[in-house]
Amino acid sequence: MGESYSTVQEKQVKLAQGHVAAVEKYYGLFCETLGSVIRKSARLRNKSDIFVHQLKAYAETEKLSTTTKSSLLTFVENLSTVQDYRNAEVHRLEAKVLKPLTKYGELCKTMKSSIKNSQIAWTRERKQSEKLQKLQQKVPQPTPQIAQSELQKTHQQAVLHDEQLLTDVDQFERSKLADMKSVLREFVHIEMIFHARALEYLSRCYEATLQMETVTDMDFLQATLCEICNVSKTFSVGTFP
Repeated sequence: MGESYSTVQEKQVKLAQGHVAAVEKYYGLFCETLGSVIRKSARLRNKSDIFVHQLKAYAETEKLSTTTKSSLLTFVENLSTVQDYRNAEVHRLEAKVLKPLTKYGELCKTMKSSIKNSQIAWTRERKQSEKLQKLQQKVPQPTPQIAQSELQKTHQQAVLHDEQLLTDVDQFERSKLADMKSVLREFVHIEMIFHARALEYLSRCYEATLQMETVTDMDFLQATLCEICNVSKTFSVGTFP
């Protein structure tokens, strides 16, 4: 024997409640964690920008170590570009990963409302059916027309709410699955682009450090100091015959 319509409806409601509860919990956690990741990336970008400015200011003070100064400025330029890509990463993660997930707080509320409306409708139908049964026990024949009509009305309303719930569940599931696929794809794509570009420009930063000819710079510094000392000695000798 097949299950009664009310039993089927109860199973549908439990299934919908389970799915909504899972999405409400985990999508909420996703938003919280991803939001934290994005904020930390933004802070890292800001601190790195400060470091870039400090390093550039220091490079300008290197008057004698010419290869070091040139390499530092090249290093700064490329590291600054990395931060530009990090900035793009932050904004893309916010727009294409975090934002699509934040809407599920409201969608879950809507789904819970739809489930509740369906439950209320079926509760009314059940109460009306029980009321009619009691009337039939008191007055077996004929069945009170008003009560019969009211039962039919509440049953139709319950069926309509049930159909609406099924439609809402279908749309909710389709949206949830499509957004999860899209969000994960975008997340990986954004991270791949950032790290690929970052690796390219960080490699240039590394190459810039290899161009720092410390021996050459020290030789120039020592030669400059010797020249200053010789000038000083000449000045001293000329002053005191």
